[in-house]
Amino acid sequence: MIKVTRLDGTEYYLNPHQIESIEIRPDTTLIMLSGKANIVREEVDVVLERIDTYRRRLSPYIVQE
Repeated sequence: MIKVTRLDGTEYYLNPHQIESIEIRPDTTLIMLSGKANIVREEVDVVLERIDTYRRRLSPYIVQE
């Protein structure tokens, strides 16, 4: 799970494997496989870094570049 922040400041955790796409509208919008849109405060680069960190924790044998 990755931590994200709603526009009202509430933090919550989201399963990154359920994210279908990420859009900038101008806020960062995570479109889930269910079709639900989650608007978050984090910039796209921050969300992508958190997803990468999460996946590396799940697979410690991935070769680091």
